[in-house]
Amino acid sequence: MSPPPFTLARRLLPLGLAFLAAGLSLALVGPFLALFLATSVDAGPVKVTVFLVAGPLAGVASSWVIGRLSDQRPMRRLLLIIAAVAGVIGCGLTAVIRDYWTLLALTTTVTAVAGALFPQTFAYAREVLQRDDPARAALGISALRTVFSLAYVGGPPIAALLLGHGGFTAVFGTAAAMYALAAFVAFGWLSEVEAPAVDPEQPPPVPAPAAPRVTIWLTVLAFTLMQAPMVLGVQALALFIEHDLHGSVGSAGLILGLCAALEIPLMLGFGLLTRRISVRALILAGSACGVIYSAIVFGAPAVWVLLAAQIVNALYIASVSSLGITYVQDMMPAEPGRATTLFTNTFPIGQILAGPLLGLAQHTDYRWAYAMNFALCLLGVLLLLVTRPAASGSTLRLRRARASGADVPAGDRRPA
Repeated sequence: MSPPPFTLARRLLPLGLAFLAAGLSLALVGPFLALFLATSVDAGPVKVTVFLVAGPLAGVASSWVIGRLSDQRPMRRLLLIIAAVAGVIGCGLTAVIRDYWTLLALTTTVTAVAGALFPQTFAYAREVLQRDDPARAALGISALRTVFSLAYVGGPPIAALLLGHGGFTAVFGTAAAMYALAAFVAFGWLSEVEAPAVDPEQPPPVPAPAAPRVTIWLTVLAFTLMQAPMVLGVQALALFIEHDLHGSVGSAGLILGLCAALEIPLMLGFGLLTRRISVRALILAGSACGVIYSAIVFGAPAVWVLLAAQIVNALYIASVSSLGITYVQDMMPAEPGRATTLFTNTFPIGQILAGPLLGLAQHTDYRWAYAMNFALCLLGVLLLLVTRPAASGSTLRLRRARASGADVPAGDRRPA
């Protein structure tokens, strides 16, 4: 029998607090990192570029190794603590160090390890949800993803305030404190998720098979192609409004704020819909919104069109960002750590891909950044269409039960 929603929410509350702390630490530092390097560290354009590329690449590699390790034995809580402590060390030292090469060494080692906190938190939540209430797994993951969005709504303004009163020492010091809070919550409130007890009189459960490797990798490629337009669209927005639409740069802030505000309820809504509609169908619909949004912006004659189109953009971001995690986890049910890492790594790789595309748009026309977004989103949707995972027996039973209106067997309550 599934626990009541309130009971499940109470169980996830400590994890949500840890996730909010981790999200705030990233939201405080990320938007101002380039400014920190250019002003406080006095790094030139080449050094800034190297730093901004080396950091995400090291984070991808570190998260990959930790993700594989986390699926081999019940140690995810320990890994959460290690990643959070690494964040304390990395941000704490960055608050006082201003030597470029020392900071580069930190971002490719200790800070890279801290990057595993994000995927491992989702993997931990997946294990808890699959153990306690598989039917609400996608909803729980979507709810946690909204916490991250909330952190990015409040993080940058807080960082700007700290920057004005205490400089980058205050910004990175506060980020270190947030990591410390995450470590405290993981150490004091979270318990290790052990493997379920096995009845010696019953045959051992047969683990659900993973999707074919080529399907998994093509799916990850599809999500990478759809993450890049999210980054490129934000990077090019202010420049596009100023140079092509001859509008106020301040309009970019209004548009981005509106989109972020729309994303949060939409993520929760998508999570609720997974109880009636398959995760795959919702992701395909949301991804198609990315294609539509890019086409609208490419042809937009005025700023008001961008404002009106943010509901389409929010549908795109909310579906891919929240349900994409569940989608890849469902493809690798026995490896939630590796699956979550595969998905979360699509964002930094998308960031790296967006950089040269923005440079190309600078040499042509910023409107063409959205033409490139259109092509990337369309290719991503096509890849998802041709890489349909084979339905497992339990998924087929779930579909039949939903179609007939019958009760869904407890063991089969997971997103199709």
